[in-house]
Amino acid sequence: MSRDTHTLPFGVFSETPDGPRRVGVRADDLVLDVGALDLPHAADFATASLNAFLARGRTHWGDVRARVQELLAQGTDHLLPLAGLTLHLPVEVADYVDFYSSRHHAENIGRMFRPDSPPLTPNWTHLPIGYHGRAGTVAVSGTPVVRPSGQRKAPTDDVPTFGPSRRLDIEAEVGFVVGTPSALGTPVPVGDLAEHVFGVCLVNDWSSRDLQAWEYVPLGPFLGKSFLTSISPWVVPLAALADARVPAPPRETPVLPYLDDAEHPWGLDLELVVTLNGQEVSRPPFAQMYWTPAQQLAHLTVNGASLRTGDLFASGTVSGPERDQRGSFIELSWGGAEPLTLADGSTRSFLEDGDTVTITATAPGPGGTRISFGEVTGTVQPAR
Repeated sequence: MSRDTHTLPFGVFSETPDGPRRVGVRADDLVLDVGALDLPHAADFATASLNAFLARGRTHWGDVRARVQELLAQGTDHLLPLAGLTLHLPVEVADYVDFYSSRHHAENIGRMFRPDSPPLTPNWTHLPIGYHGRAGTVAVSGTPVVRPSGQRKAPTDDVPTFGPSRRLDIEAEVGFVVGTPSALGTPVPVGDLAEHVFGVCLVNDWSSRDLQAWEYVPLGPFLGKSFLTSISPWVVPLAALADARVPAPPRETPVLPYLDDAEHPWGLDLELVVTLNGQEVSRPPFAQMYWTPAQQLAHLTVNGASLRTGDLFASGTVSGPERDQRGSFIELSWGGAEPLTLADGSTRSFLEDGDTVTITATAPGPGGTRISFGEVTGTVQPAR
């Protein structure tokens, strides 16, 4: 069997749950122990995160990738079975920003919550809307999803009540991991994505829609989203995604010069798959995202905000035009008005305790192959 020596996602593993953590590179069902190799700055790989490696920049990333490919082609003794390893959060997250870049998702939410107004807010086609999230609650795939509690107020309630969320949801997203920092006060141009972003991971931005609906006016998401954001344990390098790059969808509104990406097309042809308790419920198409990661990064820094190694920014919910392409349950069930019927006859509008949601993704690779991004998964536990 030929081994995938192209994708080569990076992550952090240990051989026992509490054992020392080291950097690894995945090759199909094996993991290369990078710290055991004779590489420059080898100490970077005997750490609990990718941060030291990421901070060295694009040239070093490319050198390490080329050497790993060479060693895998020659054969190496430093391969471990993936099945026997414990996987950890791949980066020490510095800052976390979440965008709102799917037009289909934004229009669906607008139609549900502002039925008498245009579905998009006036600024939506002029800039990538986003919010700063909580870096400390970004966790690796498999971390239990404890149902959050907080204030919620239904339209028929006179006053808010406190208790476990009744409308727990997912957001199927794609995340971008920053390696090279930038100086405070210096914007990052739209053409410099690959100079700063090391790679791509999968994100599930778990969301409590009832807490969010009551709290978000006038300042936006807060407790309804900060309780947990799950990411996949493997970060796929941008260098592996040349065959997945596509132009962004047509835009009817001209963008300001700092967002003009005509010469820097960073749309990505990723197909996400969302399953609930093992049943496929959605296939969100990332290629239809209105705002690209290059534009998101340019907007994130245009005011002079600096980047730090380990920064994570996410795309926002990925949704397509069809019902089975929606990346959240609030869209799939249309706010609860159209519940999904599962194979066992049960229905869902939002998540119940014990439900497991898994998001996977693939993208075109060289020679007609498909690149896998692994998975991000989580199981809902009762409120504490």
